[in-house]
Amino acid sequence: MISDFVKGKEKERFPGDIQKGIFLHRAIDSFTDQHSSTRAVKEIFRPAYRLYSGAFADVVYDYYLANDTNEFKTPDALMEFSQNTFALLETQAHWFVPRFAAMFPYMKNQNWLYHYQFDEGIQKSMEGLRRRAQYIKETETAFQLFLKNKPVIKKEYDLFFPELKQYSAEVLKRILAN
Repeated sequence: MISDFVKGKEKERFPGDIQKGIFLHRAIDSFTDQHSSTRAVKEIFRPAYRLYSGAFADVVYDYYLANDTNEFKTPDALMEFSQNTFALLETQAHWFVPRFAAMFPYMKNQNWLYHYQFDEGIQKSMEGLRRRAQYIKETETAFQLFLKNKPVIKKEYDLFFPELKQYSAEVLKRILAN
């Protein structure tokens, strides 16, 4: 979770297992950015958001993951996952970098992970992106593009996510072997 907030060699100040997690997160980000499905989803947002199109692609993938019945098989599974994730994160709060530490209480109290399954949760996530990004002035256009293109984005997610899971498992296996 902290990987996006740890820049470059800052990761070396963390214990080995956290460094491995940061490495895995960065490998997943790289795979995601280079995948043809992500490039297709980014094209939906690119005319309005240019360099930030990838950030919006990441946000909308969260919607499809939260609604993926292959991953969350029961109605309560996503809630259980989110609560377990926040509880685990709290046990490691002493490793939070300041920007993540400031954001985490909101993430937990508003249960962002759970609310990604709803259109309104994605809308709020996009608005959060606007607050953090210097050059995004509005996100209503992005939200409307998401709503208009849901079937297209779902198709790309369905192509992308199984490949991401396989890739992640392979990278994790290599990381843990070292």
